[in-house]
Amino acid sequence: MTAPLGGDGFALRRATEADVDFLVELASHDEVEPFMAAVSARGRDELLEEMRRSNDDPQHHGRFVVEVEGEPAGALAFSVANRRSRIADLHAIMLHSDHRGRGLGVGATRVLVRHLVFDLGYHRVQLEVYGFNERALALFERAGFLREGVRRRAYDRHGDWVDGVLFGIVREDLEGG
Repeated sequence: MTAPLGGDGFALRRATEADVDFLVELASHDEVEPFMAAVSARGRDELLEEMRRSNDDPQHHGRFVVEVEGEPAGALAFSVANRRSRIADLHAIMLHSDHRGRGLGVGATRVLVRHLVFDLGYHRVQLEVYGFNERALALFERAGFLREGVRRRAYDRHGDWVDGVLFGIVREDLEGG
């Protein structure tokens, strides 16, 4: 994908090196960091490596920036989970607090999922969210994902054992809609 994907009041485009400072700042923001997976890329070198993979293998990896009026407002990422069965993992969904409450996260997620399914040929997109992340749980349900299960007390996060809530969406869920 070279051209940005359009949404209602936003664009979604592949991240470039020029975005790395924004992404580092966003990932470390007090209202974002507590909800990120412990293994998520946060540092400059890790994010640059994700961008390199996104550009070198755009079919199987992607780090995207959400732009509003030409300014970065958030980010999303995906990676291939299973090539043979065409499954993608969606991860690292981050939205700056200045842009919350307007449906931007839901819209950007829907646009990326449709790109993964209809442009890149994935059959399934899946993700996992910490059970305490109420905002993300609601976002993914509004974006059309189905809750598929819970990994009970699966993750040691900030000194507590927390659940991981599993979500999935398949091509058939999107067809005709």
